[in-house]
Amino acid sequence: MTSNLFDENGLSQRIQVPKTAELIAQQLRGQIVRGILKPGDTLPPETVLGKRFDVSRPTLREAFRILENESLIVVRRGSRGGVQVVSPDVSVAARHIGLLLQIQHTTLADLYEARMIIEPAAVRMLATRRSAEDVKELVAVIDELAELVDAGAESADLDQWSRTAFRFHDLILERAGNQAIGLIGQVLADVVATHMSRVVSRSTDTVEVAAQFRKSIRAFRKLITLIEARDANAAEAHWRRHMKTAAKKMLWGRFATESVVDLFN
Repeated sequence: MTSNLFDENGLSQRIQVPKTAELIAQQLRGQIVRGILKPGDTLPPETVLGKRFDVSRPTLREAFRILENESLIVVRRGSRGGVQVVSPDVSVAARHIGLLLQIQHTTLADLYEARMIIEPAAVRMLATRRSAEDVKELVAVIDELAELVDAGAESADLDQWSRTAFRFHDLILERAGNQAIGLIGQVLADVVATHMSRVVSRSTDTVEVAAQFRKSIRAFRKLITLIEARDANAAEAHWRRHMKTAAKKMLWGRFATESVVDLFN
């Protein structure tokens, strides 16, 4: 729906007025994000909501479609159906961000540059705020990676190596104590992990790959030592150096200019 509004020069401007379905979706969305409606809650029947909002069934269903596309509700059809509130998964945001990165032909070098700004800052926060549980989980990932590498290059699942190594990076962002940083890390995780697996899988020298992973394990263990000591300055500096060194390995040759869209095609 549109309406006319006059500007300071007396000229008519066309403005967009939200549809009724959009207003209903906005109201329900607000109740979901404020926790009035919680995951698992079932919305009242359509007849009840229709009377409450004074709208027709098609308008109400259009509002449901908006919220379903945002992964805030699930609509189940049939005699036992209904509309249930759900908690949106980070993968929803990751898909949209990944699509934007592809459309804009963002290079993998751009992506790594962004992570090299975010991760060392997250390491600093983690070293300042870390708990014993944070350290324990990080050590568990390192130990798992070490076991995989020690099993031998010939029998190795290189994709599993890279996914496990990247989980260490992931945990740093999750445990930094900042929800925004944690979410950004999760959104970018799939793209970076996919690239990491791709680089490793293209290597024909598994012995060299194993050597690189052992270097990473040593860097990981040193970081844990600095985090346990709460030495934020040294931990941040160490991780920045490690990421710069790793980036040179990960972005060799044409990978530096390869775009995110190339990664998924």
